[in-house]
Amino acid sequence: MSDTNKEVVDLVWGRPGGGGVPASLFRRWSQGFVYSEAERSALEQFEGGPCAVIAPVQVFALFFLNQMRGLTYVLCILTEEEQRTVLCSTLSEILESACLNKTQAFHLATLPRAKTTDSSDITDSHPEPESSQPTDTPTALAAEELGFERFHSIIQKKTLRTDAELREVVLSLYDTWKNKFGVLLFLYSVILTKGIENIKNEIEDTSEPLIDPVYGHGSQSLINLLVTGHAVSNVWDGDRECSGMKLRGIHQQASVGFLTLMESLRYCKVGAFLKSPKFPIWILGSETHLSVFFTKEMALVAPESPSEQARRVFQTFDPEDNGFIPDTLLEDVMKALDLVSEPDYKLDPEGLGIILLSQFLQEFFPDQDSVIPDSFPVYHYNGLKQSNHNEKVSYVEGTALVMGFEDPMVRTDDTPVKRCLQTKWPYIELLWTTERSPSLN
Repeated sequence: MSDTNKEVVDLVWGRPGGGGVPASLFRRWSQGFVYSEAERSALEQFEGGPCAVIAPVQVFALFFLNQMRGLTYVLCILTEEEQRTVLCSTLSEILESACLNKTQAFHLATLPRAKTTDSSDITDSHPEPESSQPTDTPTALAAEELGFERFHSIIQKKTLRTDAELREVVLSLYDTWKNKFGVLLFLYSVILTKGIENIKNEIEDTSEPLIDPVYGHGSQSLINLLVTGHAVSNVWDGDRECSGMKLRGIHQQASVGFLTLMESLRYCKVGAFLKSPKFPIWILGSETHLSVFFTKEMALVAPESPSEQARRVFQTFDPEDNGFIPDTLLEDVMKALDLVSEPDYKLDPEGLGIILLSQFLQEFFPDQDSVIPDSFPVYHYNGLKQSNHNEKVSYVEGTALVMGFEDPMVRTDDTPVKRCLQTKWPYIELLWTTERSPSLN
């Protein structure tokens, strides 16, 4: 195994003990990007673990499909050529976002071609197009025969200099991405393109591998790397100081979003850059799995209203999400929002020394109407076959109602999907077209 390959293995899998990475864990991650027969724009996940790569690729595929045909087209049948275009364009987009600057090269992790295992092929910028045969010629060895050590010892690296070159080669490797190890080879390509040292500089705890060595789940750093191009370990906006240590978060509005059930359990707080992305597609995180929620309702990602901005700024002064701040911070909040400070505001009538978020919004932003429509269609995707009806991976369609208050007359369910979405829309209600609500796990 080359030094570079060993560095990648250490970053992704950690430094496993004498027994190495469990064969069962490696097997679970050894799959390609495979489309569902029931939903031809949806990717299937065979076993637990690789959702940390598959779900981000799925959200960007949906993003690409919307740009190409509008989101209604997502629910139509794609031809095999369209599937190829969507997947390869999506993989290229993620690789480009991981590339730090335009002068930096792209690096693709590949397996040896059937014709040769000559290392001179490592930096060949113009490989021969892969065979269009889907199963028998993408690599020199039958994938089933490759164990963990052997697989990592033969990985080669192709270096590409331009965006156009990258897209051409990614397209030529379609059969590689589809076949066994496609998910891992793409993950390694992102890591090599971003740069191992650059990733280490962004991860909070470099001793924590990107893939959990026991359960096989992808870390938050891995999810953030694929969604934003930065392998930071946190989901809040900007950086924070804690005991003299800088904790890095998300630094700009993401194209697609992230919400997590862990926030409803008060384990973390997702910032506005991930909660309010540029396009209404969100990865949903549970304790063990990632799924996707999406809609074509662009009002959900409309620019912040003044009251939404005020809520976000207020909460930056309330990192514990208590719903209040010390009254000594009121002036700072008002300055941040360009509000005129007057001494006679009655925001602390009880004299408790605190300012409640609800009273603050009522004082400065009363009666602001939401631009979100009363109801709109939504969709949920879960790539695990066993989590879908009849074990067929397909989008579950529903109707969402987003209100500004709780109405017991229209209360629907209390499922994990709804609790996850309530971290962004506290009074959302969901009516699904299926007998059972879709699963987060």
